[in-house]
Amino acid sequence: MIGWLKHLLMGKPTLRLRGADRRLMKLLRGRYDAAATNPENIRHWANADGLSANAAASPEIRRILRNRSRYEVANNSYARGIVLTLANDVVGTGPRLQMLAADPAVNQAVERSFSDWAAAGNLAEKLRTMRMARAEDGEAFGILTSNPAMAHKVKLDLRLVEADQVTSPTLKLSMENAVDGIVFDAFGNPVEYHVLKEHPGDLTGGFGLQYDRVQAASMLHYFRADRPGQSRGVPEITPALPLFAQLRRYTLAVIAAAESAADFAGILYTDSPANGEADAVEAMDTIELERRMLVTMPGGWKMGQLHAEQPATTYAEFKHEILNEIARCLNMPFNVAAGNSSGYNYASGRLDHQTYFKSIRVDQAHIGRAILDRIFQAWAREAVLIDGLLPQSARLISTDWSHQWFWDGHEHVDPAKEANAQETRLRNHTTTLAVEHARQGRDWEVEVRQRAKEVALLKELGITVAEAAPAKQSVLVEVGDEEEAADAAA
Repeated sequence: MIGWLKHLLMGKPTLRLRGADRRLMKLLRGRYDAAATNPENIRHWANADGLSANAAASPEIRRILRNRSRYEVANNSYARGIVLTLANDVVGTGPRLQMLAADPAVNQAVERSFSDWAAAGNLAEKLRTMRMARAEDGEAFGILTSNPAMAHKVKLDLRLVEADQVTSPTLKLSMENAVDGIVFDAFGNPVEYHVLKEHPGDLTGGFGLQYDRVQAASMLHYFRADRPGQSRGVPEITPALPLFAQLRRYTLAVIAAAESAADFAGILYTDSPANGEADAVEAMDTIELERRMLVTMPGGWKMGQLHAEQPATTYAEFKHEILNEIARCLNMPFNVAAGNSSGYNYASGRLDHQTYFKSIRVDQAHIGRAILDRIFQAWAREAVLIDGLLPQSARLISTDWSHQWFWDGHEHVDPAKEANAQETRLRNHTTTLAVEHARQGRDWEVEVRQRAKEVALLKELGITVAEAAPAKQSVLVEVGDEEEAADAAA
């Protein structure tokens, strides 16, 4: 009776754990060291916040990052070279269209006409500019417009717009489904873009609030979304901006120290004590010296030369490491960023380039989807309406517009090794001519047809080309390349 009353008044009995169970509960309690805040890391994490993607990339923050990034690219040779090399490697001489329709005549006509239009509109140059803008501005915009001066029957043109000009000067913070310069529908799809009539930094004004409303169907927005829900881009070299500043500052400091040491032709010093027997000499006094002249020192004094301590032996190592860290945010290896491959051999160069070339293929696929496919669709809609531009079969509604894009291939460090590997893959049927030609940015059908014409012409002219039998080749073993050399020798 007493026990029942105690349970009624005190509630449920407390669970008592044994020693082993208590230790198990302690093990199950998790803790993240990175989430702890202490006097040692409080300053490091002071700027960490929980802002959304669009709030973190606010118009003012993006403006500051763009201005600093442009300044660094304009004044830092390494920054300029890195951004320019990236654009050249990604875009190259420009993409080439390959139609995949069943009718070869349609394919050739469309490919030839689009190539002529791309050349007339400087498409490759504009794509390189857009890739550079994405690296230093974070994003690039292009408006599909009509240009009567276009030297082609298709008057479609791509007009590039800088990121500063795409903004909403009258955008209210309470306006729903809108981010600076972009209005979205209820499903998150862009509906229209606001483009200022004048650039905010234009010397002729740039302070007007007038803007054009450009429909999303006519606007190309090229940027990389690093976070879900991100609507505007930030410069890709943002993590490297402080490192660029440190690199320039360190270089200038080393030069200043070396110049300061070189300014002194010599220094008078004495081994005598403070009150010793030595002639009186004014402190910090200077003496004009003439070339090839014999001089005598005051009594008790000697002349020595100031030894320069800069540049130190770690100067080159520091620049190597900081450039390697700078290029990492762009997936670029050190030798490409620095333009220096003196410390590389064939194996290490190929290994470092794998990540870089994979990143380039991702960029090319992104450009194909976000820019080229939309340009080609707009071009095709106009081209089919022009008499005599395309074959009649290409102007039908049921025309198959399946296509793909070819880009420039990348040259190999050792062409002989790559040629041997290619021959082995073809002989083992582990690859195809289409794949091998695509590695070089070429259309295999065009190349095979061209080769057939060349062989036929050689036979017609009675010229024979002896095919050399495969011979065993001597393999040069490089440092770090022993395994590859063994495979090639086998």
